[in-house]
Amino acid sequence: MIKPSSRAFSFIFCLAIPVMSVSAASLDAELVDATGQALGNAVLTLGGAGGPAAASGIMDQRSLQFAPTVLAVRSGTAVHFPNSDNVRHQVYSFSPTKRFELRLYQGTPSEPVLFDKPGLVVLGCNIHDWMLGYIYVTDDPWFAVSDDSGKLKIDNLPAGTYQATLWHPQLANMLPVSAGQLVVPEKGLQQRFTLQLSGSAAALPSTPKPSAFGEAFKKATRDVQQ
Repeated sequence: MIKPSSRAFSFIFCLAIPVMSVSAASLDAELVDATGQALGNAVLTLGGAGGPAAASGIMDQRSLQFAPTVLAVRSGTAVHFPNSDNVRHQVYSFSPTKRFELRLYQGTPSEPVLFDKPGLVVLGCNIHDWMLGYIYVTDDPWFAVSDDSGKLKIDNLPAGTYQATLWHPQLANMLPVSAGQLVVPEKGLQQRFTLQLSGSAAALPSTPKPSAFGEAFKKATRDVQQ
């Protein structure tokens, strides 16, 4: 009788072991203010291992507004700034996280802007001073922005423990706040978060007033005076 070698036996044994995959869950979150009102444009980030690599992002300009109002990206993301309006815009930022200017243009600039370090970037337009947008740059691998109903969803999230952080343009001094540890089981998690804002959620209009950029910039950079 021919006996299988130990190497062959090991190979057969390995084939018999089922391949184990990392369990992917999802987080369904609802964000509200202190009065229970739905909170759109809120960012939730989760600190932990893994996560998708930085990709590209889009901050459009439509109907003389930035779209979306809040864009969240991971550090190292290149963001494109298309202009979908039929007038020219001149996008700029004085924020320490990323200073840049895209001079008067229509269409899409050929080169995106690289956001290579974490922090808040306040966007304005030199031509339309009521235009106001935010890019929230994070080192955390998992993140999402809530919609108008205050809802967001993060899919393909490995089950485990994460450090949650929240941000919204109406937080005091626009500084992110810790939401503590979040344990996500394999079956997924539904979670409600409450943010204490400086003013009601309704105070962030869809069409900001003139000089809104200046006010937002001063709030985000307390030591910088224009």
